[in-house]
Parts: sequence; C-alpha cells; structure tokens
Amino acid sequence: MNLSPITIRRLANFRANRRGWWSMWIFAALFVLTLFAEFIANDRPLVARVDGNWFFPVLADYAESDIIPDGLPTDADWHDPELERAIAERGFAIWPPIQFRYDSVVRNLGRPAPAPPSARNWFGTDDQARDVAARVIYGFRISVLFGFTLTIIASAIGIAAGAIQGYYGGTVDLLFQRFIEIWSGMPQLYMLIILASIIAPGFWTLLLFMLLFSWMALTGVVRAEFLRGRNLDYVRAARALGVSDRAIMFRHILPNAMVATLTFLPFTLSGSVTVLASLDFLGFGLPPGSPSLGELLNQGKNNLQAPWLAFTGFVVLGTMLTLLIFIGEAVRDAFDPRKLPGGAR
Repeated sequence: MNLSPITIRRLANFRANRRGWWSMWIFAALFVLTLFAEFIANDRPLVARVDGNWFFPVLADYAESDIIPDGLPTDADWHDPELERAIAERGFAIWPPIQFRYDSVVRNLGRPAPAPPSARNWFGTDDQARDVAARVIYGFRISVLFGFTLTIIASAIGIAAGAIQGYYGGTVDLLFQRFIEIWSGMPQLYMLIILASIIAPGFWTLLLFMLLFSWMALTGVVRAEFLRGRNLDYVRAARALGVSDRAIMFRHILPNAMVATLTFLPFTLSGSVTVLASLDFLGFGLPPGSPSLGELLNQGKNNLQAPWLAFTGFVVLGTMLTLLIFIGEAVRDAFDPRKLPGGAR
C-alpha cells in the first residue's frame, strides 16, 4: 500500500513518541484479552469429557443429566462437589485460569466476605463474595466498549453539527450556538437522577442519555475549522464550478478539520470511561450486579477494612486512563504540522 508523504511523517512522529507507542500496544493487548473474558474467567469449564462425550460448557448450557446419567434435569452447577467428583472419575475438565464469572459467588471462603487475595482469588473477593479479578476483567471490557461506542457516535454527531454551523454560518450558526449554550447548561446529574427514578438504567439507556450531551465536545473545533475553510480559494472555486455543498463539506473541508478533531478523540474516550465509572460510583450507572470499576471503588469506600478493593479499582482505572492519555499525546504529536520526525521542530 502506497502511503502519502504526510501520512508517513505522521506515523513516524507517532512512533517517535515511545511512551504513546508502547501505551497503544499495551492498551490494545489488554482490550483484546478482555474481549475473550468468558475464556479467561468463567464458572464453567472450557472443555469437558465425560464417558467419551465431549462438552463445551463455555459455549452452551447443559443439564446435569446430560453429563452424568443419574444427574438432575436442571442446569449443571460445575462447582458442585458431587459433579466435580463424577467428572474426575469418568473423564476430565479443562478450566479457565480464573474459575469464576463476575457474578459467581465464591463458596467455602473460610472467613466472612470480603476475603483477601489468595491463590484461589487473585485479587480477593468483594463484600458479596464475588471474585474481584473476574469483575475487573469484565468491568474493563464494558468500560472500554461503552467509551468507544459513546465516543464514535458522539463524535459523528458533533462533527456533522459543527460542519453545518461553520459552513453555512449566519443565521444557522447563530441559532445553533444559542441552542448549544442552553443545552450545555442543563444539569446532567439531576436529569440522570430523575431518569434513574423512572426507569432502571442500563448500558444502552446510559449511552443514549450521555449521547444527548456528549456530542457538543467536538462541535466547537469543527465549527472553527469550517468557518476558516469556507472562505479559502479552493472552496470558492468549487462553488463556482457547481460542486454541491455536501461534496465541498465532506470531501474538501472535512479532511482538514479532522486533523484537529482526531487529536481530541483519545481524550474524549478517557472522559467517557471516567463518566461511566463516576456514575457507577454514585449508584446511578449500570444495574446492580453488573461488572463495574466504579462500583468496585464504591465497595472500597464502604469496606475500609478491605484495602485491596479500593487499591485494585484505583490501579486498574488509573492505568487505563494513563494509557489513553499517553496515546492521546502521541496522536497530538503525529498531527502537529510543526513537528518533524524524531521529535524536532
């Protein structure tokens, strides 16, 4: 694939920022691992072989009678001692590294929950006897997916709104700006509290609510670029040749506006992750029982005698946000027109 000289320069600038370059790979590796959370932390075996029959519990549900002839016709509890002994006598089972899901209750702790870290529970358990390591893995995935989804949709809406404002200007820009000033002044937290009292918040409900306000983050940047670009000579020439407004906006002006926009995306993503964690910490986020880093921090606040809860939530959330900030700095360097490859200016 042939890359343009400016693209090659941007890639060189991105790689020259070693901190951002390695942060990107570390974050990508963590995210890919958490995408397969069911194969890393699960209360079901990955594969089981009993009496010559193969079972894949991580992919399908099985009744206990499907596994052993004298079993009950109910969903198999793979941590049941009787079933474990029967499987050991008649075959084998291969378990994931962490033998608990985010909602699994750990039995036989030997002490009241929350329990400290051990060989069985790497990061300990929370106050409901759930494995913290499993909840961190699932919580990391849902936080990043929420952040990615919110960032992509909000950025698309904000870019389109800013493009319309900046390109047409005049009355359109004036009315849009007054609307944004009024809309941005709405008390988001109070509205969310009212929403939570009416309906049970969920992933998509929260996403839709946050989308109502998050789209304004990039509007000002794109608007300024379009206000500057609409009076350039090549845009006037395109208008004189009869090129449609849509083609001028998205084919000619938008690529120049995207340079400033892309530098904000990693920071917007980190802000989206922080918003979800904050809402979960306050109790207005995902439904109770959902894997959440904010809920883990809230448990650490309520259980000061279990410092591993707050420490784990702080380290995971802090590491995630630090990596995203470092990636954002590298992207900013990559699109800086004054920066030459190797860090020189």
